[in-house]
Amino acid sequence: MTQHDEHHQHGEGLHEDLARLASRRDALKIFGAGGAAAVLATLGLTNAAEAKTPTGVVPGETAGPYPGDGSNGPDVLDDTGIVRHDIRRSFGSSRTLAIGVPLRVNLTVTDASKDYAPLSGLAVYLWHCDRLGRYSMYSSGVADENYLRGIAKTGSDGQAWFRTIYPGCYSGRWPHIHFEVYASVSKAIANGPIVKTSQIALPAAASKKVYASSRYPGSARNLASTSLSSDNVFSDDRAIHQLATVTGSVKQGYVANLTIAL
Repeated sequence: MTQHDEHHQHGEGLHEDLARLASRRDALKIFGAGGAAAVLATLGLTNAAEAKTPTGVVPGETAGPYPGDGSNGPDVLDDTGIVRHDIRRSFGSSRTLAIGVPLRVNLTVTDASKDYAPLSGLAVYLWHCDRLGRYSMYSSGVADENYLRGIAKTGSDGQAWFRTIYPGCYSGRWPHIHFEVYASVSKAIANGPIVKTSQIALPAAASKKVYASSRYPGSARNLASTSLSSDNVFSDDRAIHQLATVTGSVKQGYVANLTIAL
């Protein structure tokens, strides 16, 4: 039976009812985030990217051993220059530029208790490894650097954005980006309290293309030996609320979009 035949055999039913609702907000109330995205996509009431990234409360995750927030060694949050959109260079005594495939990260923060309304005025501290899997401030060779770390304020649309590079894939972990959310920039540079700590997962398709580049030695091999199902952070739900939608190319760079709810 084709989808067309099935539709006529069973009548309008759910489709007709949802068409009357005609809003993502109402569908969220009825079906929850994931179900609403799928139904609305079927009805043509949302775009494909939104359907692939269902809104939901982002799970809390470990900050990992290299946060740079003072909880495990060095603290970059109170350093002058940490509030910035372009996080590719170190700041302060060094101006080293992290080399890699360009990546813009757009992280939109919403309030799950208020129909996923955007949250403005919050601060997002974002950090990740470089193309060789090294973390500034910690790893051998880059312990005196602080690149690929920065704080950005969410705008009226709830979005904090960063200009960075595509992170490498090191042994034992799926490609990812760390972040912490604070109530404001002033709270962030004063070290808290933290509203949410979590991680962004990057999709396999884009990662494979990036890691085919000679600038990312070892990343292709490391990616092939792991998965979202086996990753020690994302394995619980395969990053359903943490998997970014990534568009672009190795030549022109990529854009990663993720909407999270608190």
